This record gives sequence, C-alpha cells and structure tokens, in this order.
Amino acid sequence: MKTINKYIALSILAILFTSTSCKDYLETEPQGSVSAGAPSAESAEGLVTAAYAGIGNDDMIGPMSSMWAYGSVRSDDAYKGGGGVSDVADINFYEQYNLTQPDQGWMHPYTWENFYIAISRANFALKTLNELTEDDFSLRTTRIAEARFLRGHSHFVLKTLFKNIPYIDESLSNEEILKVSNTEFSNDELWNKIAEDFQFAIDNLPETQPEVGRANKFSAIAYLAKLRLYQAYEQNESHQVVNINTQRLQEVVALTEMIISSGRYSLQPDFAENFLDGYDNGPESIFAVQFSISDGTSVGRLSFVNGLNYPHGAPQFGCCGFHAPSQNMVNAFSTDTEGLPKFETFNDVALSAEDITPTGVTVDPRIDHTVGIDGHPYKYRNEEDYIFSNSWVRDPGVYGFFHSMKEQQAADCSCYKKEGPFIGTSVNIDIIRYADVLLWQAEAYIELGQHDNAMPLINQIRKRASESTNGTRLADGTSPSNYLISEYNGSNLPWTQENARMALRWERRLEFAMEGPRFFDLVRWGIAEETLNAYLDQEKTRRDFLNSAKFTAGRDEYYPIPQREIDFTKGLYKQNPGY
Repeated sequence: MKTINKYIALSILAILFTSTSCKDYLETEPQGSVSAGAPSAESAEGLVTAAYAGIGNDDMIGPMSSMWAYGSVRSDDAYKGGGGVSDVADINFYEQYNLTQPDQGWMHPYTWENFYIAISRANFALKTLNELTEDDFSLRTTRIAEARFLRGHSHFVLKTLFKNIPYIDESLSNEEILKVSNTEFSNDELWNKIAEDFQFAIDNLPETQPEVGRANKFSAIAYLAKLRLYQAYEQNESHQVVNINTQRLQEVVALTEMIISSGRYSLQPDFAENFLDGYDNGPESIFAVQFSISDGTSVGRLSFVNGLNYPHGAPQFGCCGFHAPSQNMVNAFSTDTEGLPKFETFNDVALSAEDITPTGVTVDPRIDHTVGIDGHPYKYRNEEDYIFSNSWVRDPGVYGFFHSMKEQQAADCSCYKKEGPFIGTSVNIDIIRYADVLLWQAEAYIELGQHDNAMPLINQIRKRASESTNGTRLADGTSPSNYLISEYNGSNLPWTQENARMALRWERRLEFAMEGPRFFDLVRWGIAEETLNAYLDQEKTRRDFLNSAKFTAGRDEYYPIPQREIDFTKGLYKQNPGY
C-alpha cells in the first residue's frame, strides 16, 4: 500500500470542498476538525495530505490526472471513440476543433474548477503552515515546499490548457481573489510566477522522502525543467512561437542533468512495467498521482478518469470503447528496412491487423504496448480470453478497429474495480517519468545546436523499446508483430540539426503515444496548425466524422476561458483569442 494514501480518506472527510462558482472554490475554507481551533502539526499534516488528494480528485468528467481527452484525442494520436460522435459530445467538439465553444457545460469547465479546488487546498494548507513555527512542527518547511509544488503543478496544467489564467496564492484574501484578472501577467511573467513554487520546492525538499508518493527535490527539479522547456518557446498573443530562448534551454540542460547524474532514476527495464500494477513508484516514476484500493473505504482511492476507455464488447470489461488510436498514429509505428521510422512515407498506407503480423510490415515494438489489435495479446495477457478481437470494438464504422491499451488493466487484477458500468483502478498515473527527462534534455540540446549530444539520449529510449518484447508474446512464445527497431548511428540517418529534431519529435510521439502529451508538444513546438490540418486532410478520407474538422491557428491552441467564469467575474476574465 502506498504510504501517503492511508491518510487521504480521513483527510477528505475532514476537509470538504464545494464548488458552485468561481467564488466558492477560490474562497472556500475547508470545514472540519482539522481547521477547528489553533493550527497544529496534526491539522497541517492533514491539510497537506488533502492537497495531494486534490490533484487526483478527478473523474471521467473534469479530468486532471489523465490528459487523454485534452492531449491525445485533440491531437493526431486518437479519436474520441465510444458510441458515435454524440456520445460525450464535448470530446467530439474538441476533436473537431471548430466546434469547441466557451459555453460548453462540462469537461474543460469542470477541469478548470477541479484544479482551482486543488489550488485552494494547497493555499489553505500553506496558510495553516505559515501560522506554525519549526518548533510547532518539525516538518513545516518540507510540507510548505510540498504544498507549493502541488500548487505549481495545478497552475502549470491550467496554463497549458487555457494559457491566460488567474494566479492565486495563499497571500490573497477572499476579497482580493475576486479582483485577480486572468491577464494580470504576461505569458512569460506567468511562467515565472509558477516557476517560483518549483524553485522553492527544489530549495527546501529532501532528495528522498520517507513516505512513498510525496514530492522530493528531484520531482521539483524535473517539473522546473519541464516548465522552462515550455517557456523557452516564446509565444505572441496569437499563440505563435516567435522565438526560442536559448537561456531557458540551457537551464533545461542543467536541470535535467541534475536528475540524470544523480543516479536515482532510470528507465524501467521493460517498457510494459510503466503500465502495469505492481510497478508504481518505480525507478522511472519521478512524480505520480497516487491511487489505492482496499484501504477501508467503499471503493478505495481509485482512479476513474480512464473509466470510459475499456473495450466495450469484451465480456470481462464491457464499457465503453472510448479513446481509439487514430489510423495516423498506428501507421507511425511502422519502420523501414533499417528499423527507423518512415518519416516521410509512414502515412501512405493505412495499416490493418492483417498488415501487422509476424510476417507483415516491420514495426516498432511499442505498437503492441499501446494499441489493441485483432489477434494480439491485450494488456500482456496471451490467454485466449485476452486476445484482442475486432468484436470488442464498439463502433468500428465510425472509429475503426484499433483500441487503446496503456491506461487499462486486466479485469482480474487486484487493482481493478467496476462500479456499475464504469471501471476504476488503483494504478498510479505518472505525471513525469525518467523518459521525459531524457527527451527534454535531448530536445534542448538539439535546439541549442548541440544535436550530437542528443543522439545517445534518444538511443536509450529506443534501446529499451527494442528489449521490451517479452510481455507482448503470444502463448507459443512468438511475437504477434514483425518487430524491427534500430538506434541512430549517424549513417542510417545523417545527424543534422533538422534530422535530429525530426527524430526527437517522432520519439516523443511513439514513447508517449496515448498518454496525453502529444497536443501540448505540438503547441509548444509551434507546429500544431500545420501538423493537425495535414493530419485531418488525410484522415478525412478514412473517417467521415472528421469531414468538417478544422484547426484554426491563433485560436485552437488553447481552450476558451469557460464562459461561466467570465460571467461570474463580470467580465474581469478576458476570453482567449478567437472565441
């Protein structure tokens, strides 16, 4: 059992948050025993634990810990899936881009709300901690650093989703919160405000924590590296990248090197281990949202955020067929005769299960860790009832026959629980893993013109992929696909800056496919419009439901500020361009 989780159920009971408006969830002081009377070490401890719980208090509506709807479906990686375009129509609006509107009733408005509830929890913990001394609570400074780290995380995700957001800290009174504009800071200034929380955490967190699941110094270093990488791609008011800041890139190199040279983290030996129960908080996990089961509560501290995404026709699952890999993404796993990606020609042919066989096209092994394919083991299970079947797909006429797999767990896993038709698991959701750190450093080196330094970093990822084929085998020990993947050596792909950049971006796509970062990567690199409209041009010939989809630069890089927030603040919050 993850140690930090044992406090969560009691903390949630003690600290109840309600949120019917912006005022409610930014002003509300938690009610309950931990806030009664003078602050104490015990109450402060409970409030920080509740702040940890806050970043995972999401669901199928209002996602926080998983970006499948916001970063995967909104990119060229996946379709919405489910029972046609009207089934959870909000996500279809996101996938079409031009249908997304400020007055949508749920999904991204609830994510805005959920993250500000999490920020409120962190701020209330900080207010309590600020009233204590080190004599009152020996862990006071550490817990302040943890609360600031969690607040930084929430602000960071909100910024990647909405760009222009109100920055709320514990110094603000209820009246002052209502006067904070979402355009108070420039884009760069807002990055720096969020960075202050991560820097404080770096300066005040220990390298290791006695309780698994708490943020440590390296979690904060990694998050600051991520922030500086995003900040390096400087955007104008129309969201276009107008400059790449080399000073920020140098910071990314220095920060990621602290983690790499520490020797405390490494890639999981097998890629599969990142997506299976029993490997939580392993050597690759730098920070994760923690979940648990059988903890004395009725359903455990389970994650239901991916609860719609299981195979619909499979009797052991039964709901609901969302998050279907796009044809484009499946094609991207194909390799050439040297085991390298088909950078220019990958999408010329639409691969089917009949093409992805032991004697078929050559593919990167990560395809069988990512995509459910007819006749292939599902979730590393090669028993007959876990071999993926086209009959498991809910609406192949709309979304095709492929299915997602990384976020699912086997139905007989002790981590799995079904509540009605919906499925929850206790497996952590990684926010940052070591593969991120390696590829962030490689990206920074490439943009600094030091692309030779990037090759060995990318090759570490590819080497691990080539060695991750044991779990994907069929019952007779053979592989279901024709695996061929090679490392870069400078001759199989001339290692120019342009080619290194192309290889890096391809590697991020395959390594994190269906995990949610793809859309945010495209926006960061300034290539969202060209990539996604090119994707749509071809995908429309395969999927009729995309016929009217169009990505508009200067608008669709970010969500609209929820209209109800603009209405509540009487126009203090300004709408994002194009909405």
